[in-house]
Amino acid sequence: MSDRIKELETLIKKYQRSYYTGMAEIEDSEFDKLWDELKSLDPENPILHKIGSDLDEQYEAQSNTGNFEKAHHIIPMGSQEKAADPDSFLAWANKMKSKEYLVEYKLDGASLELQYVDGKFVKGVTRGDGVIGDDITANVLKMKGLVKELTKKEDSPSLFGPDLLPFTGGIRGEVIMSHEVHDRLFSDKANCRNAANGLMKRKDGNGSENLQIICYDALFNDTGNMPYPFETEIEKMKWLEEMGFETSPLVICKSAEEVIDYRSEVMEIRKNIPYDIDGLVIKQKKIDLEDARRNRPEKQIAFKFSLEEAVSVVKEVEWSESGATYTPIAIFDPVELAGTTVKRASLVNPNTIRALDIKIGSHVVVVKRGEIIPKIERVVPHENDGAQTSPIVYPTVCSVCGTILKDEGTRLFCPNKYCSKRIHHQLEKWIKVIDIRDFGVTLLKTLFEKGRLKSISDIYTLTEEDLTQVFLNEESLAKEKESLGAKKVLASIKNHTEVSLSAYLAGFDIEGMGEVQIEKLVEAGFDSLEKIINAKEEEIAEVNSFAQISAHTFCEGIKENLDEIKSLVESGTIKIKSKANGVFSGMSFCFTGELHTMKRQDAEALVKSLGGSAKSSVVKDLTYLVTNDTTSGSSKNKKAQELGIQIINEETFLSLAGKSL
Repeated sequence: MSDRIKELETLIKKYQRSYYTGMAEIEDSEFDKLWDELKSLDPENPILHKIGSDLDEQYEAQSNTGNFEKAHHIIPMGSQEKAADPDSFLAWANKMKSKEYLVEYKLDGASLELQYVDGKFVKGVTRGDGVIGDDITANVLKMKGLVKELTKKEDSPSLFGPDLLPFTGGIRGEVIMSHEVHDRLFSDKANCRNAANGLMKRKDGNGSENLQIICYDALFNDTGNMPYPFETEIEKMKWLEEMGFETSPLVICKSAEEVIDYRSEVMEIRKNIPYDIDGLVIKQKKIDLEDARRNRPEKQIAFKFSLEEAVSVVKEVEWSESGATYTPIAIFDPVELAGTTVKRASLVNPNTIRALDIKIGSHVVVVKRGEIIPKIERVVPHENDGAQTSPIVYPTVCSVCGTILKDEGTRLFCPNKYCSKRIHHQLEKWIKVIDIRDFGVTLLKTLFEKGRLKSISDIYTLTEEDLTQVFLNEESLAKEKESLGAKKVLASIKNHTEVSLSAYLAGFDIEGMGEVQIEKLVEAGFDSLEKIINAKEEEIAEVNSFAQISAHTFCEGIKENLDEIKSLVESGTIKIKSKANGVFSGMSFCFTGELHTMKRQDAEALVKSLGGSAKSSVVKDLTYLVTNDTTSGSSKNKKAQELGIQIINEETFLSLAGKSL
């Protein structure tokens, strides 16, 4: 763990440095992941409490932007707490328990403090380390949005009655570059933020006239004997506007949920905003000066956007047919998610559609949080939804057999067990799970269409002659040639008649019941076919990873296929292997990295054949992690070390299995 902490410290320092010189090497979301990982491993690490990333003298000597005079801040320019997703934001909001929230854009530029004495601008200071920054006043004087002298407007009320107290203090803002300027003059830079960071710290000041200051905070140095002029954030923002500063939009939300909805709305219009934003800043209405002077204020938070989130509009819903099940697939306007263009996402089942209240025309949040397949997380309310949305139309009859579909909420399916589509899908599933090699989809389709295969049992009645007629053409058959392909398929069928209980039942294509899921039943004590057949729904529902709905689906699937489940075993066609006598009985293995002697799926099959179980990840009850790089710094190796799980190489694994390299 200590090695990882040191690695994170080095990476964070490196990326902070590149960020503050306008040469950011990674996206904010990737940096946040490193920050959050260090925070979870070492909450008191000094790096987490040091703000900013001022460059040391040695680095500045090598930089073409450095060596400005240093200046102290008036407003602490610390980092904000961050929320990367709605759940994290709700956790913060639950602690604050506010009746309303003030929400502003989180500007994606370079932080700047404008310092004033008696209402006159005297200095512009970069963020630096949060306490001391670079004095870039000469460059700031060229920027748009700078107000050099603060004067009371004739029609605006004074802060302190009849006389305006000259402002001495700091005004905090963000130096940004607009998309238009970037595209026209600085398209060679990676993005607007990088370009702005580089220009604002040029010693010759060239290019600063292309930058804009947008302000969002103000703090008086001293108000003498007078009370502090602002009670609320609203009053402060209104004053900034009256003084002539450009500000970002301010929205008041009455609940945390309303903030989340507003974030979704902004995500949707984000591409139309003339400058970059990377989230929202949420504050409480009443100003807390003590909190404002902290390096890391507690009563405000940055609710960031993610590369793995986007808002789009549902255009249509397709229904994907797989076996008996009809799965709704939402088609929406293309969006960018984590570097890929996405326009489809599964809606899973009818219950999901109803729970989210999705309609054609709905604005939806699409997420891809580390997942391969995108998911629609929620609907974003819009005032004109009623006029522009329409209900999703559900299919009502099976497209193959014409049977009326059954809507159980958790799935929409054809209940006809004799539907040809269902039978074909079950045959495909059986061949895949039992691993009958060389029995490809084309061969299966041909035999099915010929009427030779109507059930799983029919696979075991196939003859070499049946298969030869498919593999060879008429000319070859006339010459009585043998088919090597037919022989290979037949041999594979005969060599896969001894299977595990979990593989055997998974092969019957019961909805949602794969080998891994059924293996959990076996591990829970339902370790014989008789026990499975006689199990009650409520007993199955108590097993880990099962619940009432999945238990019902499983038990119904067993009943529907019961005759064939029994006959294949009772006739001796299939033999179910006992795990109790295997050398790996009670053991579990996880494989990572490349194996030399076999594919990973073959290694996992070997484990199961010897009574063990194969895991896809490192968990606390894992027996062995198998890798040919036992000293690797991979996440699986690190987790195994933390949990005290033994790490072995392929040679040791094969030795335990009674085999050799």
